[in-house]
Amino acid sequence: MDVVIAGTGMHPWGKWGRPFTEYGVAAARAALRDAGLDWTEVQYVVGADTIRNGYPGFVAGATFAQALGWTGARIASCYAACASGAQAIDIARTRILAGLCDVALVVGADSTPKGFFRPVGGDRPDDPDWLRFRLLGATNPAYFALYARRRMALYGDTPQDFAAVKVKNALAGSLNENARYRRTATAEEVLASPMVADPLRLMDICATSDGGAAVVLASADYARRRGLSTAVRLAAVSTVTPAFPNTVLELPCFATDSTAAVPPPERTFRASIAHAAYEEAGIGPQDLSFAEVYDLSTALELDWAEDVGLAPPGEAGKLLRAGDTALGGRIPVNPSGGLASFGEAIPAQAIAQVCELARQLRGTAGARQVVNARAGLAANQGLFGHGSAIIAVS
Repeated sequence: MDVVIAGTGMHPWGKWGRPFTEYGVAAARAALRDAGLDWTEVQYVVGADTIRNGYPGFVAGATFAQALGWTGARIASCYAACASGAQAIDIARTRILAGLCDVALVVGADSTPKGFFRPVGGDRPDDPDWLRFRLLGATNPAYFALYARRRMALYGDTPQDFAAVKVKNALAGSLNENARYRRTATAEEVLASPMVADPLRLMDICATSDGGAAVVLASADYARRRGLSTAVRLAAVSTVTPAFPNTVLELPCFATDSTAAVPPPERTFRASIAHAAYEEAGIGPQDLSFAEVYDLSTALELDWAEDVGLAPPGEAGKLLRAGDTALGGRIPVNPSGGLASFGEAIPAQAIAQVCELARQLRGTAGARQVVNARAGLAANQGLFGHGSAIIAVS
């Protein structure tokens, strides 16, 4: 049985200052319109949780179902940090594959605070991400800067390379009606923006944003019976965890006795996320037409391009400088504009990536359309060992 993406919808990203439910409902209604379905026809609703927004955020499935109007639909809610939306998609897809429903709605939305994210949910002394906040004072921008410094030391990448990532993504975002930042940028502007965590400047780092995204999933048989779109198939969803002795933090400065005593796994955590998706879909990175990766910072986009197999370690900068990862290039990366143009709305962002996969594979992405798009991958990573990679094909 195949599962298809029958509809997608988004609430534009920004700093709107309104309840997250409003963004999620707007995205859900847009996805239903796109699919040509009425809310009353949805059999299953999965909400990606936002844990900064009180009890309604913890029970997002019920929150969205209530806001859309109780119909008796079955619900689920899930939290997996930045991978929440992908895990919600996986839950809905699995229920369809099990034959327990024909059509499901997946929704994620967030209303975010000003500034960078703080750890929430209490003390987590066995979570390396929490520990780097608590013990090192390494907020997200400082953490991203460590990765950037590693690229510079190992591969010779420069701040000019990082600025070029922002320029590329800002151009794509300027063509995306749902992006928060819709202005192109120059390398000079990036390099002149305030220093946040050396070598990363303000324009190198993604913002925190309000926004919402939703997808309607259906079995291919149901979609054909109802005359819904079957153009885009959900080919794989990976939600793998790290393999011992690796932790979420893959930086040399965090090596422990365990990592010295035990041979490392074959792949890094991020690489394993993508590899599991390739294995399930029966394709490889060479078969991709484009990729949406997790550009929390400009330098991290280069890491992710290598992790998902678009280039060997240390060579993503070559792809960038050759124009291969730009719109019109051989393998566009973040044709949506990425987090550089959207910012983080945590439970919505993995779903938003899938919205972009669907639009590109349908051929409806407008001025940022990837020519002859046939397969796309979306990947991201969240706190405490959460990761996701989703592959869609046409």
